Amino acid sequence: MALFGRRARGAARSATQPRSAGQAQKEFYVNEAHALTDALLHAACEGEAVSPPATPADGEAWLVGIGADGDWTGEDGKLATWQAGSWLFAAPNDGMRLFDRSTGQVILYAGGWQRPAAPAVPAGGTTVDDEARAAISSLITALISGGILTGN
Repeated sequence: MALFGRRARGAARSATQPRSAGQAQKEFYVNEAHALTDALLHAACEGEAVSPPATPADGEAWLVGIGADGDWTGEDGKLATWQAGSWLFAAPNDGMRLFDRSTGQVILYAGGWQRPAAPAVPAGGTTVDDEARAAISSLITALISGGILTGN
């Protein structure tokens, strides 16, 4: 209990709740804290969706899109993880990074989920510099393969 001290509302970033002395069913809250830690420690999601998948696998995580429905109603922008037969939701905090498996890209939460857009490959202009264009194209390709940009 000393970990939380006077903070009765729990951990600020992960939303895990402190237990009180003599509290019944402590294992429920401890197990929920372990599940939340499992979901956030190496945060990765299958992609972004507004509807939960019909048959999610245990541990499967999704980024809840805007206008979510079903079990995800009212959870827009959160990370939804299927744990032990139910959805566990984690609200993002500024600085949170999440690997999106559908795009192979790391996204950042800074007041909202941020996804860098790929710059256009240079074309046109009055002076054509083939070497500069090749170098810029190589940089864009490297950023895409590194998961920094998407290949749109």
